[in-house]
Amino acid sequence: MAEPREKKLSIASFAVHATRGLIRDQNTRRKTMFILLVVALVLLCSGWTFLGSVLNPREHPGWFIFFWFICIWLTFTALLLAIFDLLFIRAQERKVEKSLGAGLAESRDSPPAPDDE
Repeated sequence: MAEPREKKLSIASFAVHATRGLIRDQNTRRKTMFILLVVALVLLCSGWTFLGSVLNPREHPGWFIFFWFICIWLTFTALLLAIFDLLFIRAQERKVEKSLGAGLAESRDSPPAPDDE
């Protein structure tokens, strides 16, 4: 019998699936935002202190641009995740309000239940 061949997972496919998982789970999304901001702050502080000589823009312009690009990229990614989180929460709130409104309208339209005395 021939064994079925395993489908190889490409890097792009893996990145798409990992991103979907990250975006859909609120806890993971918020932990990722926190980690991204902590890493950006650590890089920022290290760039001002002990990496200052390596990141001198006149001596090492390539390292300077690369370092600050990474800091900006991490911060921007956290910002986009935060905006997505805000929009997701608002959408959930509208959904709950709509279902509560429909339930309230339904209870108003139905005849009152007779009292058992």
